[in-house]
Amino acid sequence: MFEPVYLKTLRQGRLSEKVSRARDMLGECRVCPRKCGVNRLEGETGFCGLGEKAVVSSINPHFGEESLLVGSGGSGTIFFTSCNLKCIFCQNYEISHLMEGQETDSPTLGHLMRRLQETGCHNINFVTPSHLVPQILEAVDWAAQRGLSVPLVYNTGGYDSVETLELLDGVVDIYMPDLKFMDPHITKELMDAEDYPEIAKRAILEMQRQVGELQIDDSGIARRGLLVRHLVMPKGLSGTVEAMRFLAERVSRNTYVNIMNQYRPCGRAREHEYTSRSITREEYSKAVDMALEAGITRLDQRTEFRSRFF
Repeated sequence: MFEPVYLKTLRQGRLSEKVSRARDMLGECRVCPRKCGVNRLEGETGFCGLGEKAVVSSINPHFGEESLLVGSGGSGTIFFTSCNLKCIFCQNYEISHLMEGQETDSPTLGHLMRRLQETGCHNINFVTPSHLVPQILEAVDWAAQRGLSVPLVYNTGGYDSVETLELLDGVVDIYMPDLKFMDPHITKELMDAEDYPEIAKRAILEMQRQVGELQIDDSGIARRGLLVRHLVMPKGLSGTVEAMRFLAERVSRNTYVNIMNQYRPCGRAREHEYTSRSITREEYSKAVDMALEAGITRLDQRTEFRSRFF
């Protein structure tokens, strides 16, 4: 029978140690690569705008994720408020930029995880967690001691510190990072993170080291491993060729990849010439072909619909 990795870490007494080390990172905040240096334990805020407690925007069984996460019971998503990227085109702009949500302490967050499990969700899916890892670890420790037993999904924009990811080793079962862009000039302009391409690549390599290639059980549900998302953008902004070559050559040719076709202008996207329209069928088909040519063939099943998507 499958057992999520955090239960072993809990039995070994290492989970509480990780909680303590993560909490220390909030004193001069270095939880994410921005390393703002503010004391979030005393209510100071940096780029993400959050202090000591997590802020949750919504919680629900989600049926719009990849089918191997959704199954019959849904993916138990917890959408966190704010973000350490704040892309100008964000499709969750109200959450990431306008900060809609409710402040939540760790026991309450842990209780929410257990509620999702009780409804039949196959996993707990932390959406935009990079700036709230200490709070998440504390909640997982609380919930694991009280019966939580489903896999944890770390659903991230990819802008993650390796130091922080190391604290998640032995806690997270499934890493699901975005690999958004490969050009630092673009990431500087669209998310004020010129170092995003290098940070994301280092993060994905660490994730692969921890959990390896995606493992799927006999019922078609993902249990452990790496799943990379790549959103196709207008005019080739995503750098798909370079992204797929990186995955094939540096990570694994067997990396499970979802090449995503749902880009549409949201938030402040219309302020930028290249993000002001949706993608075309040709742009999406080219992106899929680039992945195949790079040697990435383990594509999410929805990718197969590329020829009749539009």
